[in-house]
Amino acid sequence: MSEAVSPRDPWSVFLIFLRLGLTSFGGPVAHLAYFRTEFVAQRRWLSERDYADLVALCQFLPGPASSQVGMAIGLQRSGYAGALAAWAGFTLPSAAALILFAAGVTQFGDAIPSAMLDGLKIAAVAVVAQAVWGMARQLCPDVARLSIMTVVACFILLAPHSWAQITAIVIGALIGLIGFRGLDQPHGDTVPAPQHQGRAGFWLALFWLALFLVLLIGLPLLAAAAPSESLAVFDAFYRAGSLVFGGGHVVLPLLQAEVVEPGWVSSETLMAGYGAVQAVPGPLFTFAAFLGASMDGPLSGWYGGIIALFAIFIPSFLLVAGTLPFWERLRGSRRTRAALMGINAAVVGLLLAALYDPVWTTAIHTPRDFALALLALAALMFWKLPPWAVVVGASVAAWLLASLGG
Repeated sequence: MSEAVSPRDPWSVFLIFLRLGLTSFGGPVAHLAYFRTEFVAQRRWLSERDYADLVALCQFLPGPASSQVGMAIGLQRSGYAGALAAWAGFTLPSAAALILFAAGVTQFGDAIPSAMLDGLKIAAVAVVAQAVWGMARQLCPDVARLSIMTVVACFILLAPHSWAQITAIVIGALIGLIGFRGLDQPHGDTVPAPQHQGRAGFWLALFWLALFLVLLIGLPLLAAAAPSESLAVFDAFYRAGSLVFGGGHVVLPLLQAEVVEPGWVSSETLMAGYGAVQAVPGPLFTFAAFLGASMDGPLSGWYGGIIALFAIFIPSFLLVAGTLPFWERLRGSRRTRAALMGINAAVVGLLLAALYDPVWTTAIHTPRDFALALLALAALMFWKLPPWAVVVGASVAAWLLASLGG
């Protein structure tokens, strides 16, 4: 897609994220890799350090980290309209596909050969590997930070829990604060969005954070005081988006408890949707759109899907809009920059661990898979093909190889 408007125009942000929303397969870690390729390596909207800082911030926040990074990029680029444009472009393609699937219009399991889905996973291996390599070169240039990266990767692999990610980042911050204070770390060059500047931006950020807490506490009380199916569903999905650390896959058990126990969705329907969400690009949180559209009763179809989708993502917008201005101010201090040196090395360690599990373990099973991943990595790093072309090529190649091999 070509940009016919200013790169800071929200419409331009929407078009860029729409392309990513149509081609970003592979889950949250792969999404972060796609974002890095698009906005750091190609468009240079952010420096490597700026991007790693955003990833670190969003790892601390509950909700889908990759979607929050996208919102933060849009917010920094074009203000609140840019944040909404980034979210809409990245989210709506998969949400619409899952609502259609819930309505029975399309069956992804039959429409897309399994070999092509395997090719999408293999392409994600190459995309994540390229991101880890590039970030390690920039953010781990010495033995100390390489050591942090390695230890964090080992820790995450041996303790695969959401709390382990936050613990690793906190430890990285403490090591950086103690050990890197004497090293000068230049401040990033990101220009804050206009809404973040001045005293008004400070109070507006506090308003978003206050609204997040008011909804989190007030929605259950309101749903109990004024029984309404729409309000109950909104409350359930808002809480799911507010209280889950660790991203897309972690939210699935919570959503199961929220929608199966009340009888809104059957276990069989939930598992069918979980299978379908693996076959679409974009954030895994769009699973909420499928669940909302699959509910029995008046709240179903497009209406239910849209309510559930907005409810689960609203906390992410409020948290990003409320914390990003403070983060941009805080990261300007010398102590914070020292802590960020350790945090960024820890973030690379997180991505390195994720490169193995779940990215590698779910995609590479045979020598043929490894060969295709190697070709995809060469296409990205040496032949400089765009990621979407590598994704399509790997999917088609996997299907052809499976057909020829019987």
